[in-house]
Amino acid sequence: MSNNGKKPKMVVQLADAAPYVLPYLHPAELSAISLTCKTLHLIAKSVTAARSSDACRNSEKLPIPFVNTNVDNHPYAYFIYTPTQVLSFSNDLPRQPWGLCSIERPDIGLILPPTIEDGSRCECERCDNDLTACPCSRQNFSELRWECGSGCKCDFECPNRVSQRGISIRLKIVRSQRKGWGLHADQFIPSGEFICEYAGELLTTKEARNRQQTYDKNTSTNKQTSALLVVREHLPSGNACMRINIDATKIGNIARFVNHCCDGGNLSTILVRNSGGLLPRVCFFASQDILKDQELTFSYGDSSLNLNGSKCFCGASCCTGIMPSEHT
Repeated sequence: MSNNGKKPKMVVQLADAAPYVLPYLHPAELSAISLTCKTLHLIAKSVTAARSSDACRNSEKLPIPFVNTNVDNHPYAYFIYTPTQVLSFSNDLPRQPWGLCSIERPDIGLILPPTIEDGSRCECERCDNDLTACPCSRQNFSELRWECGSGCKCDFECPNRVSQRGISIRLKIVRSQRKGWGLHADQFIPSGEFICEYAGELLTTKEARNRQQTYDKNTSTNKQTSALLVVREHLPSGNACMRINIDATKIGNIARFVNHCCDGGNLSTILVRNSGGLLPRVCFFASQDILKDQELTFSYGDSSLNLNGSKCFCGASCCTGIMPSEHT
């Protein structure tokens, strides 16, 4: 403090700029800079609190908080947020502001998959009168759902755009001793309700296999857990026709916290195709009524094919004790 009781000009400038700089820092950097002075410590503390209060950076309709009730000292999990699929980011990851007092800006140049003009669109104003008559909803099966797309006349309030309107139910990310972070319901969720898309980087099969080898090595040394999801789209004959690789390990949304359950869990994995969309999106829907505070889970695959996998702590009566891996 100066003789007249006023803060030095440098301290004032630091206090003004820090709220816009510190949200760009990674957790280790934020922790280190918080030790330098009281002003930065207080600002870093507020950034951490903001991150803990909403994993989605204001990108969804409702905040999705992290909840850690004295399990350990992890207030949140750090990752780059995207609400939908993006093309793989092969270079160094960009920095995304997280913890600003103002509205977050998660769009940091991540590239969305291209669309195609294939003529599959509808002229419906809202598809309200008779959804079954809408040409975009012509093939809604148990594992495949068709929705209106970018070329359709209807807007995002159209009832045939359920998965495109973002997350509209209350969820929370809860820390547990054995499983780490897991996604839980924060309200009653009826069967059939849309939960969220599995968002992340779209990879080629070669990229996915290379990354999985790296993740397996890191997992064995407790350095990293992966969130690489592999889904195969099948023809009616049963032959695989497309493999979709989505890596949410570093870039993703809250679906990256959905844990495995050997009994299949309470979520259904549905491929959603939008008219004009080049690739399907992987979405989760409630396969049964889900109570508040219940964990949301699904099956990662067949664990019997992964004898050297990590331990499974799903708690199901049919638990094999082994986690599935990418090749399953």
